[in-house]
Amino acid sequence: MIGLLQRVTEAAVSVDGETIGEIGPGLMVLVAVHRDDAEKDIGRLAERILGYRVFPDSEGRMNRSIRDDRKGLLLVPQFTLAADTKKGTRASFTHAAAPDKGRDYFDRLVRACRDDLARVETGEFGADMQVSLINDGPVTFWLES
Repeated sequence: MIGLLQRVTEAAVSVDGETIGEIGPGLMVLVAVHRDDAEKDIGRLAERILGYRVFPDSEGRMNRSIRDDRKGLLLVPQFTLAADTKKGTRASFTHAAAPDKGRDYFDRLVRACRDDLARVETGEFGADMQVSLINDGPVTFWLES
């Protein structure tokens, strides 16, 4: 599984002009599932998202996690992160999980994060979403399970 984690001052996701998820300060994470991912990858990515130290401590160093600061988390499914872009001018999605598996793993990742964090918002799997955010820093990390 892939999580493109971004520290944000705010983020929102809309479908058909209606906001379905939004947070203030926290993390916005785009999530993709590979076809070869296993169940253990769900817990591993959740742990990495919740424990990754991206927020500043009292000395300004990135030593605090979303768990430490209890900020918002917005998880957005984005299968295009699993694309193979190594050759040609068109992405190949043969490494992406089938839609049923992708939806199941995304939903289970959301539940795993909600077990540990009070504020978890989401995008909508398979929908045409519009995502807006203000990246704080900018701070962006590519996480893999």
